[in-house]
Amino acid sequence: MVKIADAKSAYEREPLIASFGFKGNYVRELWQSAVKLQDDNGLIGMGLGVQSVLWSDAKVFSEWGELAGNNIMFLMTQYALNQAKKITFDTPLDLLEQLLPITLKYGQAVSCNNNLSTTFALNALVAVDNAAWILYCRNNGIGNFDHMIPEKIRPSLSYKHEQLASIPLISYGTGIDNIRDLIDQGYFFFKIKIGNDPEKDNDPEKMLEWDKKRLASIHEIAKDYRVEYTENGFMPYYLDANGRYPDKSFLLRFLDYADKIGALERIMLLEEPFPESYMDYVDDIPVRLAADESAHSDREALERIQMG
Repeated sequence: MVKIADAKSAYEREPLIASFGFKGNYVRELWQSAVKLQDDNGLIGMGLGVQSVLWSDAKVFSEWGELAGNNIMFLMTQYALNQAKKITFDTPLDLLEQLLPITLKYGQAVSCNNNLSTTFALNALVAVDNAAWILYCRNNGIGNFDHMIPEKIRPSLSYKHEQLASIPLISYGTGIDNIRDLIDQGYFFFKIKIGNDPEKDNDPEKMLEWDKKRLASIHEIAKDYRVEYTENGFMPYYLDANGRYPDKSFLLRFLDYADKIGALERIMLLEEPFPESYMDYVDDIPVRLAADESAHSDREALERIQMG
């Protein structure tokens, strides 16, 4: 069992080279957080995390702004550390299970938002969890990643990939010339952010039109490019809507347009198209859908799997 005797935290504000557009807004900096945990035997675990307020909860970002939103998340990290001093745990999974609900409740109070996303609390706990795993390993003489994984879930994480693909992230502000340069450099799979709010009035029709034009402009320069890593030789697209599409019928309008310009068959994956609260079967959508920030745990993941 591990008992935390002391806990400290800090952060560093990292300005981005350029504004990063996704989820209908723009991020201009990241907060890099660090946590130090020390147990009653004097062993130390250090953990790092990256705060992403907009990704975690767009409502907090829009209502509080970037600076205050990051402050709220870091306050939640500090609160979790204070609470961790009262907890004895066997594995970091046990610690996280105890910290998550109380950290979320604290975050709801600080942000004045009773519907604060669970993802927001999980993001605040990344560095804490990271430090707890290091401390756990040092308490148990574990020196590698495979042995750190609990035995009951070790088989699920046992596969060793022989190759990895580098997938550039194309945000709202990535220029066409930059995209063309990436193709020329040999990149063959793009993750493209859609769901922009071009006039900042949250108008879904304007979003849809912007997304259509964005897809068309990227497809125009990528459609004739040939790659050796796909069965049909075409460059695949990975679209990420970050929950911006209000419902299935609205998304189908976008996909109908993609089909019209010959881009539908290129869409290998469409990530998180709908808001977290939208619950509907998606088996009839003609592209593969993936969950991201809505899958907080195995329970939500199973719900989305059952929805298709």
